[in-house]
Amino acid sequence: MKRTEIGEIGEFGLIEKLSEGLSPIQESTVLGIGDDAAVINAGDKLMVVTTDMLLEGVHFDLSYCPLKHLGFKAIAVNISDIAAMNAIPKQVTVSLGLSNRFSVEAVEELYQGIQAAAQHYNFDVVGGDTTTSRSGLVISITAIGEVSKDLISYRSGAQKNDIVCVTGDLGGALVGLQVLERDKQVFLSNPNMQPELGKYEYVVGRQLRPDARMDIIHELRELQVRPTSMMDISDGLASELFHICKSSDKGVAIYEDKLPIHKETYDTALEFNLDPITCVLNGGEDYELLLTISQDDFQKLEKHADIHFIGYITDPKEGKLLVTKSGTTAGLKAQGWKHF
Repeated sequence: MKRTEIGEIGEFGLIEKLSEGLSPIQESTVLGIGDDAAVINAGDKLMVVTTDMLLEGVHFDLSYCPLKHLGFKAIAVNISDIAAMNAIPKQVTVSLGLSNRFSVEAVEELYQGIQAAAQHYNFDVVGGDTTTSRSGLVISITAIGEVSKDLISYRSGAQKNDIVCVTGDLGGALVGLQVLERDKQVFLSNPNMQPELGKYEYVVGRQLRPDARMDIIHELRELQVRPTSMMDISDGLASELFHICKSSDKGVAIYEDKLPIHKETYDTALEFNLDPITCVLNGGEDYELLLTISQDDFQKLEKHADIHFIGYITDPKEGKLLVTKSGTTAGLKAQGWKHF
């Protein structure tokens, strides 16, 4: 029997194979696999449901990630998926796999971060599960949101000439991870060292405590702007652009000089001999929003300080392009986080 390594087809190839034959049979299932969240008909409104699992040693390192920050981050990455559907979070369930390394006090500290997130994003923790883990801490979060049927946003709605926008700035979480990993290696060689993170406060914060952009979702409602497509940036901007293009059957062109990057991210990337633009395009875990808007909505967002216009949607035959600062055009490459 032929053996295919998961790494050969990657996360999304695996999802496609596993979802074959899983077409929805329930009338209430509006959308199953294939977007940031599943969509279920709930009468007058739509319910969106998303799940993420975080594994110790894969998604986080407790040698430099405080448990309280980890609890908040575990929630934020799920709320970011709810935001990507233009929905509002309502309930969350939390499931934990715990080894005997963890005391009651340690789990309480983790839950302090979860409770802080519940207050910040205004949702209820309504259940979950706990079990024994033999391989470190496992956190699995399921988030449930709500959105009216006329406001839902999918990856598949981008139209030709729509404007491509991103919120905040990008690349910071990747660069922050480099700082933390470097200090970890220094500590392992010299346990008496004290980390000096003062000059890296912004990028380290982007890695340890990201904030899902629910503020943008509320502002879009107030401005009466419904994105034609949207998703969150968890695996890197270029990778997410590929997903929107595939789901919408479109091409895209973005401009290097329009890509938002924080000065500390830029300077620290250079310190680590990293190309800042590569960090922006392929760095994961920023949890900002990538959205497309109609040309008609441009004036409503034109002066928004935290929404940046980086390109436009094109015909699929034009491909996926990056226009450099010098005006040359290159094919956009997606080299974001690989899960296998």
